[in-house]
Amino acid sequence: MSQQKVNGGFVIFDGVQKSYDGETLVVRDLNLDIGRGEFLTLLGPSGSGKTTCLMMLAGFETATHGEIRLGGKPINNIPPHRRGIGMVFQNYALFPHLTVGENLSFPLEVRDMPKAVREEKVRRALDMVQMGGFASRRPAQLSGGQQQRIALARALVFEPELVLMDEPLGALDKQLREHMQLEIKHLHERLGVTVVYVTHDQSEALTMSDRIAVFNDGVIQQLSLPDDLYERPENAFVAQFIGENNRLLGTVEGIDGNHALVILDDGSKKRALAVNCGDGGSRTTLSIRPERVALGGDGNEANVTEGDVLELIYLGDHVRCRMNVHGNDEFVLKLPNTSGHARLTVGETVKVSWAVEDCRALDL
Repeated sequence: MSQQKVNGGFVIFDGVQKSYDGETLVVRDLNLDIGRGEFLTLLGPSGSGKTTCLMMLAGFETATHGEIRLGGKPINNIPPHRRGIGMVFQNYALFPHLTVGENLSFPLEVRDMPKAVREEKVRRALDMVQMGGFASRRPAQLSGGQQQRIALARALVFEPELVLMDEPLGALDKQLREHMQLEIKHLHERLGVTVVYVTHDQSEALTMSDRIAVFNDGVIQQLSLPDDLYERPENAFVAQFIGENNRLLGTVEGIDGNHALVILDDGSKKRALAVNCGDGGSRTTLSIRPERVALGGDGNEANVTEGDVLELIYLGDHVRCRMNVHGNDEFVLKLPNTSGHARLTVGETVKVSWAVEDCRALDL
């Protein structure tokens, strides 16, 4: 598993495990360093362990084994309210009977800050999320997007060094969610606060994060920069979970340096980067991104084949073409919607190709 170096370990998970029943591990032997000022996203499907990790860091769950450190200090036995961590939840968790200003003032009151200091911090936090004129409103008088801005301001109002966000944009519609992704990203860049963000939305993770930890079955499958994660997946799970991906199953015939020669299940041979596959005789998955598949030979002599066009979906900036290639009828090409681009019709057979360097031989 690749792990890009970070600037010191502001948050450290050291051999952390979590089990609810004493038998099944929800999180398995987690070792993770998060740098000060970093935006790290924990990404994965439901039940993969990502939210449990966030809850252990927040103090709402207790690690079964291992140690969690914040700023060099163990926090396993420190209660949530004494960890000094800001939290943003999907359901906003605002107090309905308090005004917006009172909601923001609450975490300052429990820290015994003087009234004048509280008022100034509340004003600054509201301005930060462009909600300066809403201090006297109640949560029920706000839209979902406005409530999420207030929840974000409340997490930041006492100027924590660490903010945890658990699916904070999950309840918003697509357009507002995309707008808020950029707002949170820019806010993070401006404040320099450390953010640990949980989501199952891979496009959200790619948009916002400095690094992404992809979870499955309680284990980090890959920890990388967003572009590395998409361009260079280290196993078949990551390749399938991040973005759209074409899979062709086969058997390794041989390894030549960094390349594998693979016999596909229909008997044809293809060359690929040998990333995570065994020697000759091992089963493997070839992984190719749809946008890396070209119509025609395009100079990719090693990996030229034919496919039958099954479906064409117009998506504005590109046409999604689903084909049958080597027996896989879910093989996809993304054709740019440019004036000079070839037009296809359902039912025709066309030649397609891809570069060896864009094809990765992975595990099953």
